Amino acid sequence: MFRALTTAATGMEAQQTRIDVIANNLANVNTNGFKKSRAEFNDLLYQTVRAPGTYEAQGVTNPTGLQVGLGARAVSTERMQSSGELKQTNNPLDVAIDGDGFLQVTQQSGQPAYTRGGNLRMNQNGQIVTSEGLSLDPPIAVPSDATQLTIGADGTVSAVVAGQQQPVELGQIQLSSFTNAAGLNALGHNLFVPTGSSGVAVSGKPGEQGRGTLMQGTLEMSNVKVVEEMIDLIAGQRAYDVNSKVIQAADEMLRTTTQLR
Repeated sequence: MFRALTTAATGMEAQQTRIDVIANNLANVNTNGFKKSRAEFNDLLYQTVRAPGTYEAQGVTNPTGLQVGLGARAVSTERMQSSGELKQTNNPLDVAIDGDGFLQVTQQSGQPAYTRGGNLRMNQNGQIVTSEGLSLDPPIAVPSDATQLTIGADGTVSAVVAGQQQPVELGQIQLSSFTNAAGLNALGHNLFVPTGSSGVAVSGKPGEQGRGTLMQGTLEMSNVKVVEEMIDLIAGQRAYDVNSKVIQAADEMLRTTTQLR
């Protein structure tokens, strides 16, 4: 009976983690380039009362044995790397990654980080930066007298500069890819850093070696689908309720046992 109490408690804790993950997904439904997460679970250890295949009386083999599970636990949160919807903004500094890859930026500490958020801006020095002021790597500077800024599908940044009739190439936006992008460590602020699970970043020109291409004047939205998250939310809430009912039932059975005369 006491086993039922602790087992149901692990189920409630697991569903609470699931609800926490769903809440974060819904909170970021309007975050550019956000990738939703999914909680993964596995079962806990089993108490083996009688092992399968053991011999019973008169040489009869027990076909299934007797094992009692001890509950469940959350083991990981997998980040889903499917592409979000593309939204046209007509802002020349907005870029969406159509396919695989991340923009590489330089953090204030000097360490590289990676993002799918393509809402770029220009700082006071004319450098192209993220919405939080982090510079692209390699950095790209736009002259103050430049007009008609163009970002090609291959990442080439060009503009018409005063005194020049033809557009001048200003730099090259590169994309970085990972063997296992789901293994990246999220820092918040739409940034990721590699881990031993993700593999090292392989940077190069967009459109080459499986990397996606860039779309100017477009933003990739979050890949969170509100209807799917609401369905998962209801399922998680119902599972939480069922586990709480198990605790209530076990408590009533214990009360009945203690009242025996």
